[in-house]
Amino acid sequence: MALMITDECINCDVCEPECPNSAISEGEEIYEIDPNLCTECVGHYDEPQCQQVCPVDCIPKDPNRVENHDQLMEKYRIITAA
Repeated sequence: MALMITDECINCDVCEPECPNSAISEGEEIYEIDPNLCTECVGHYDEPQCQQVCPVDCIPKDPNRVENHDQLMEKYRIITAA
């Protein structure tokens, strides 16, 4: 699954620099995650780094973007090959 940022986001800016795929960007009101770039840090780290640093715990898995580990690894390979 890709991750998503909920409206509980306080725009603290700590998640964006932690994303190895540059999937996080500042949206109109809160930060957003591009699901096409989010691999939940598969291929880079054991745990999603944005979730690790988020002080308000507002980065859950996106239930509309169900992906297994193999799919996330394939997405990682495509992103890093580009």
